[in-house]
Amino acid sequence: MLNCENAKKIHLLLYLEKNGFKAKKKDENIAWFISPFRSEHTPSFKLNLINNVWYDFGEGIGGTIIDFVMKYNNCSIKEALRILSSDTFSFHQQPKTIVTNKEPNYEITKVGKIEHPNLISYIQQRRLNLEHVKKFCFQVHYRFNNNSEYYGIGFLNDSGGFDIRNKYFKGCLGNKNITTINNNSDVVSIFESWSDFIAYLTYLNKIPEENFIILNSTALVNKVVELISDFKLVKTFFDFDNSGNNSSTIISRNCKNEFEDCRYLYKNYKDFNDFLLSLK
Repeated sequence: MLNCENAKKIHLLLYLEKNGFKAKKKDENIAWFISPFRSEHTPSFKLNLINNVWYDFGEGIGGTIIDFVMKYNNCSIKEALRILSSDTFSFHQQPKTIVTNKEPNYEITKVGKIEHPNLISYIQQRRLNLEHVKKFCFQVHYRFNNNSEYYGIGFLNDSGGFDIRNKYFKGCLGNKNITTINNNSDVVSIFESWSDFIAYLTYLNKIPEENFIILNSTALVNKVVELISDFKLVKTFFDFDNSGNNSSTIISRNCKNEFEDCRYLYKNYKDFNDFLLSLK
């Protein structure tokens, strides 16, 4: 389980967005949210992106991500650390994890096959088929502002950016976008993340003759609407949370033919990868 020091490194903005909270206003330093603690029309929940702390002006309280989880879940520090530890995705900060489109403050130093033992161990811990991961992902080495070099699993999107994942970090290098995989099928399966996409392939033990769309962020779900009109069957595999519910609703309302919400396959779990981890 996480200790307090490591828990405080979790990126609060990404954690909030992952749990269905959307910023009403945001720049490089500050983000404003409707308070998660009450109903209101004017955002009063301020997030400092530099210091990774929050303050709620309506209640006059604030703090770290641990304080937020304790307040939101009405729980102890121990329970808050358990909640943060159990999250499938770890949003740990590294220098300048939020990459803007103004001036890239990162450098990709190497892209190649996934070979590093730490990344392979991470893949195995998540019980993802290694060959499927190697087929669709890369080992990406990168640095921020000429600092220390990092490495992670990189999943390429349609804009040429990489969604990066390792045990301690989740972020994007380059422009954020969806990833489309064309197998000339009249069936399309849509996933929230590449890990759930790979979990699906692992579960089936094959790559089905379907087209695939990976959102890489539920904030991009509206980009998919214009792509699904010609498919006879549209299947979605989103998370069991507010963001997943909203995304599923948007897709179903804009689907002109048959639609299938495939979350019934893992109805007792947060996402497909979480379900895969439960299998013996």
